[in-house]
Amino acid sequence: MSTLPTPRREQFEAVRCYLCGSAEAVPLVIAEEDLTGKPGRFLFVRCQDCELAYQNPRLKLEWIGAYYDDEYIAHRKKTDWGPLKPLYEWAMGKHDRDKLALVDRFVSLNGRSNVLDVGCGAGTFLEEMHKHTGAAVSGVDFKDLTHLPSYAQIDFHLGLFYEQDFADRRYDLITMWHFLEHDYDPVRTLEYARNRLAPGGRLVIEVPRLDSVSFRLFKERWPGLQAPQHTALYSRKTLLAMMEKAGLEVVEYLPYGAFPAYFYLFAGTAFKLLKGRGLNLSTAIYPYFLGQLLLLPLLLFERKLNLAMQTVICKVPSSS
Repeated sequence: MSTLPTPRREQFEAVRCYLCGSAEAVPLVIAEEDLTGKPGRFLFVRCQDCELAYQNPRLKLEWIGAYYDDEYIAHRKKTDWGPLKPLYEWAMGKHDRDKLALVDRFVSLNGRSNVLDVGCGAGTFLEEMHKHTGAAVSGVDFKDLTHLPSYAQIDFHLGLFYEQDFADRRYDLITMWHFLEHDYDPVRTLEYARNRLAPGGRLVIEVPRLDSVSFRLFKERWPGLQAPQHTALYSRKTLLAMMEKAGLEVVEYLPYGAFPAYFYLFAGTAFKLLKGRGLNLSTAIYPYFLGQLLLLPLLLFERKLNLAMQTVICKVPSSS
């Protein structure tokens, strides 16, 4: 159980809709930080004008860092998984390989290419990208994890993405794997990314899908809420509208992603049972892999079932 105190009222701020700027919204769901059990209840609302779901009020930027501590799963602080360590490492490696396979469908990269991962976390995707293509790889995150061996070949930038001094029209590929739902200014982020894409470059964005089977199943315990870290929740409609707002052209929309939808099925079930007490990953890993084996026939049809994820592949419009 976390020792983090419950957020105080003065740590929050009211915001308008990130997509259309409207202040007219209705309550959608109240969420908790179910993964670690950190305290607090966080309201998501739905814009009455464009239907974007977003957290309001939200934690001010200076207070959100405490929710990205060593327990945060994307940072992979924990390495000792006992006898299941080889299986865990294989699963995490497969996640990066699935990202590479998705990217390979839309852009050809080589040793002359430049790749940027926004919200690069532990850096393993960029490590695999460099090994796979020889491309020069860069990453940006507001958490410094450069002590990890995966950062050996990564040009790392610390801080907010749109405050970095990245060259215009430089990157053949920019990726945002489960980053945009965390963003405090998504339109600004997307516009900044658009201007950094090289001619023919692609922007790949994966986020949880609000209009999915798993949200209907788990509602306030849906893992895609992940409050307070997630500031916005995207349906297919609002994700595509956000791309248009930022001046991006959608090359393809995919009703799935590289991230395993099974994690949302497992975690959502656990969150329903635990009711905010936090998930002990050290013990949950055993039923996690067992459940994955039992549900394998269902998961083979993941891409057709709209279980949890969505991905957009974008480019700069030819008229720009």
